[in-house]
Amino acid sequence: MEKSLKRASWNEARATYEGLGVDVEAALSAIDAIPISIHCWQGDDVGGFERAGAELSGGGIQVTGNQPGKARNIAELRHDIEEVSLLSPGPKRLSLHASYGEFGGKKIDRNAIEPAHFAGWMDWATARKLPLDFNSTLFSHPLAADGYTLSHRSPEVRAFWVEHVARSRRISAAMGKSQGSACVHNIWLPDGSKDSPVDRTGFRSRLLESLDASMAERLPASQVEDSVEGKLFGIGSESFVVGSNDFYLGYAATRKVFLTLDMGHFHPTESVADKISAVLPFVPGLLLHVSRGVRWDSDHVVTLTDELSELCRELARSGQLGRIRFGLDYFDASINRVGAWALGYRSARKALLAAFLEPHARLLAADEAGDGFARLALLEEAKALPWSAVWDEYCLRSGAPLDSEFIAQVAAYARDVLSKRS
Repeated sequence: MEKSLKRASWNEARATYEGLGVDVEAALSAIDAIPISIHCWQGDDVGGFERAGAELSGGGIQVTGNQPGKARNIAELRHDIEEVSLLSPGPKRLSLHASYGEFGGKKIDRNAIEPAHFAGWMDWATARKLPLDFNSTLFSHPLAADGYTLSHRSPEVRAFWVEHVARSRRISAAMGKSQGSACVHNIWLPDGSKDSPVDRTGFRSRLLESLDASMAERLPASQVEDSVEGKLFGIGSESFVVGSNDFYLGYAATRKVFLTLDMGHFHPTESVADKISAVLPFVPGLLLHVSRGVRWDSDHVVTLTDELSELCRELARSGQLGRIRFGLDYFDASINRVGAWALGYRSARKALLAAFLEPHARLLAADEAGDGFARLALLEEAKALPWSAVWDEYCLRSGAPLDSEFIAQVAAYARDVLSKRS
């Protein structure tokens, strides 16, 4: 009964959008061409599996909460990812950190990782048609304990991390070759200090040299897309971050690599949406990390906020979808991890859908005519359009639960699976 009512609402919504010149089927096809890269680290609180009982430590990031049911090994993490996929409509990728390799109980330091340590992930992902992305892991390690890695004063420490990033790039290339689509390799590092250093130039000069060394090997663009991620501040780096957005914007533009824009890595009054058109003319592409900061870069679960909606509208309007990658980045252990994972994904997908259902042609005509009133009125009208009925149709076509079914399905998984993990 409920689904038949949803179908009736869908037909009414489609007619409403057609009256505004919006092709709903084209909008559905557009968002189905945008994979969202879900992040492995929501499932185990950024611990990784380099050793038994590994937990996040240091690096300017922090996970809060201790909800039961955390994935304790790779098999459990994969099972949880499969459940998130069932709960989430639309195409997906999976973003892995280097600390999530299969090391067979051996101590493999990060300057010795190889594609073989991720062969199991590649086989598993291929079987599920889930392309992989990758991240160097420059935190939670003794050689990052003082807050510096690629910009460290010690040549030996820098050399260790340069080798780690170089190997992460080779692993990314192997993933890209295996799956037949480029693997996005993202570099974020925690380097910075609580109070301002005197020699900012020294730190940034060393970071520049280290990045160039780690990316000296030329790898096929069809296999790996390197991206660098800046940040305003972090825990323990409140006053100085070596890899600021200004630094990485210059680096990406001159070295021709992607730039990562994380929604939590800027001042709260900055618009990440506005940065898309400002940056794209100068870099090969952008990686968008979708997160939700509350007063600081707190990586809250993504919800359908004004900031997210504006980001997706700008993405839809840009005409540059081929140069933009879209991924999630948050972690919350205070609520059901699998539910949080899927909820954030669904919110991001909803924002994309609403953006592509915008009456773009009419808005553009008002813009070009200089009719500010008509443009503003149309934008306000668009907020109340029945996009939720189109979302229901999208879920039905994808085989994902409707919003009215979502909580119950998450609860069932918690009861049947998560509750049995001690």
